[in-house]
Amino acid sequence: MARFLALRIALSISAGLPLAASWAADPPPPAPAVDPAVLARIRDAAMGDDWAYQRLADLADKVGPRLSGSPQAEAAVGQVAAALKGAGLKVSLQPVKVPHWVRGAEEAELVDYPGRPAGLTQRLHLTTLGGSVATPEDGITAPVLVVQSFDELKAHAAEARGRIVVFDHPFDQFQADNGQASTAYLSGYEYRVRGASAAARLGAVAALVRSVGGADFRLPHTGVMKYDDDAPKIPSAALSAEDAMQVERLARQGPVSLHLLLRPQTLPDVDSHNVIADLPGREKPDEVVVVSGHLDSWDLAQGAIDDGAGVTSAMGAGRLLASLHLPARRTIRVIAWMNEENGSRGSQAYFEANKGQIAQQIAAIESDSGAGQPLGVMVHDTLDSVAALKPVADTLAALGANAIERRDHSVGADIEPLEHAGVPGFEPLLDVRRYFHYHHTAADTLDKVEPDNIRRQVAVLAVLAYYLAEMPEPLPRLPAEVDKPAKP
Repeated sequence: MARFLALRIALSISAGLPLAASWAADPPPPAPAVDPAVLARIRDAAMGDDWAYQRLADLADKVGPRLSGSPQAEAAVGQVAAALKGAGLKVSLQPVKVPHWVRGAEEAELVDYPGRPAGLTQRLHLTTLGGSVATPEDGITAPVLVVQSFDELKAHAAEARGRIVVFDHPFDQFQADNGQASTAYLSGYEYRVRGASAAARLGAVAALVRSVGGADFRLPHTGVMKYDDDAPKIPSAALSAEDAMQVERLARQGPVSLHLLLRPQTLPDVDSHNVIADLPGREKPDEVVVVSGHLDSWDLAQGAIDDGAGVTSAMGAGRLLASLHLPARRTIRVIAWMNEENGSRGSQAYFEANKGQIAQQIAAIESDSGAGQPLGVMVHDTLDSVAALKPVADTLAALGANAIERRDHSVGADIEPLEHAGVPGFEPLLDVRRYFHYHHTAADTLDKVEPDNIRRQVAVLAVLAYYLAEMPEPLPRLPAEVDKPAKP
């Protein structure tokens, strides 16, 4: 081909003909839908900005635990709203009625077991599960039945009456270390959520679960539990993994009895808010791309990882685009969701307010997988949408965050109602190998967060949000109501 082109050029010159007339020139490549130079500018600006990390420090150190219904949760609403307003976004508060559950005293001890020296008891490390009812004021003392699965509970159904059932289902850290942390978590999650009702149907007086997390620091992991309508409500708590293993070892040797005291309360619902902050679109302001995280946390620690890192990174993405004076075609909407952990009332309120204009919800991004280093983006949408995100991947390749992975199910608990309605869903793909070391524990504190990971997460969220809001045409949608339940 090169010799042929050279010959044509020579003939054209010798004939005195214009070179352009000798053959049809290749058409110029089409202009990119979104300027890659702008995407690179956003990425680089994020990597030089610590605003989001400073907001995380404020949230963790100055507000602390933010369980819905608490004074701390509403203080966080005010703090975050003020920060976003100061960053130049248009801020509003969406009213939400949220549950108000209070932990109270929690104690457990081994009071009888094979080989127990006379008069000796052993304290166990545990934490009440969110939503649990209380024991009697003096607690419960009862023999223990240890099982690893619902099938094993069913096989020992005749032994459950009058006992404290302990679900000793181990967390698979090997899976977590090899990219399957969600699989490992969901395996234990069902015992935390459903264990109490399963045991109560068989006459058990309480249910304890092995914490859904690794056996590393003797930390009990809290989390929400739910009662089925067809079963009595019995108290439920999570033992540290190490304590659950101790109970199981002793139970293999003979009868074991526990004393359990849990004194939580469920109080009347409380008025609270989602924080909504808009960066209005320049051409289609009624069309919205959501970038979000949840503002509430469990009450044992600062909630720096779950989900302080996610919500402040979403805030940082909105503030960054505002500071760069880069309004996209569509509105970019930052949402700090309230009550993800024990009710999802905030996301339900937002969906109810917008379901009549669901076509104007163009895309929804949620960050709720901690503060690990970003590896890319998870996508719940069509295969064509995955291909359309190549410019995002190209931009984030410099950060090692260019993986684009499609999911067949919802990728975020708070954006799940939108995803069920067909709105494309996205979440940063993060390194979560150590996420469940600290998840829902007293160790979820600011010192566990690497500031550079927050900068990187802001870069991912800002690049993705801007790209989705700037595209000439929105991404295609999945059919409504076809996906599976979101991760808990």
